[in-house]
Amino acid sequence: MNKERFEKGMEVRRAVVGSEYVDRAIQNTDDFNSPLQELVTEYCWGEVWTRPGLSRNIRSLINLAMLTALNRPHELKVHIRGALNNGCTKEEIREVLLQATIYCGVPAGVESFRIAQEVFKEEQQN
Repeated sequence: MNKERFEKGMEVRRAVVGSEYVDRAIQNTDDFNSPLQELVTEYCWGEVWTRPGLSRNIRSLINLAMLTALNRPHELKVHIRGALNNGCTKEEIREVLLQATIYCGVPAGVESFRIAQEVFKEEQQN
């Protein structure tokens, strides 16, 4: 493991999805899944998310489209919050989800809109 890349990844990961979420993930780490946590933090967050080619908000919007396409509701919820943390607007998120609905299918889009509304409601209460 590259310690510097891991630390950069942890910094970006916390900034995007929130320290509370990251802390829960780390607390649930054991001998079995610790290599996965290291891999995700070092390569996903430390290598790719730190690249200069795209802004964090663009990366977030791309993630929303991909997670809709893959029908990954748990990760979608996390990344909708991340998109908001990265400065994406509800309107931008809506437009990405509409675009994904056309290319990924109505059931995937309906589920993604449902999840987004849930996140927006939760964020409003905080």
